[in-house]
Amino acid sequence: MEILTLVTLIVIGAYILRARDQSRRIALLGSHLGKYQIERLMESLTEGYLRCLGEDDPERRTQIWRLLNTTEEALATQFNSFVADFSRLAEADTRVSRLAVAVPYADRLFPALTFDARRVFAIHAQGIDSAAKNSLGRPPKSNAFLMSAELFLMQHTCHWFCRSKTVASARMLARHKTSYAQLIDAVAPETRRAYCALIGAHDAPSRM
Repeated sequence: MEILTLVTLIVIGAYILRARDQSRRIALLGSHLGKYQIERLMESLTEGYLRCLGEDDPERRTQIWRLLNTTEEALATQFNSFVADFSRLAEADTRVSRLAVAVPYADRLFPALTFDARRVFAIHAQGIDSAAKNSLGRPPKSNAFLMSAELFLMQHTCHWFCRSKTVASARMLARHKTSYAQLIDAVAPETRRAYCALIGAHDAPSRM
């Protein structure tokens, strides 16, 4: 019974510590993201892409794409500002555990198994900005697919920072019917290379 009681206390203690750590991270990220309209712009883009793809009138479809281009540029600008703001935080507050599950304060207990969220958000900013500019002249539908992938991978990082990689991947699969590996495969090659190099090659899709 004493062992069972001890184990129960340890589990409860770990749960409390994990909850506190996650609450701190959620508050930290939220305090910076809350200054911008990134989430609203993402929703506008997602809805706009779907509306445009379902539009039969070519002229009307072209008009919608133009409006969406403006939204893409606004989102890229907003996210760049967020990254500049977030980069001013201390590294001790922006480390993210590579462990698949949430371990209380793993970023401080196992610093070698972490990556810096400031750097990965900067990678996302470059990918989003590049998609918004569409310097390679991709067709609208193709570029919309690319932008969606860049945004969803960024969203995955936000959830990973606040919770864990497993939770982030589960939410992505539930909300967008897209696996983590599919997301990495869908972003621009430049984003993929920089992202995988930062988080660790073992996190990249097996084909890479």
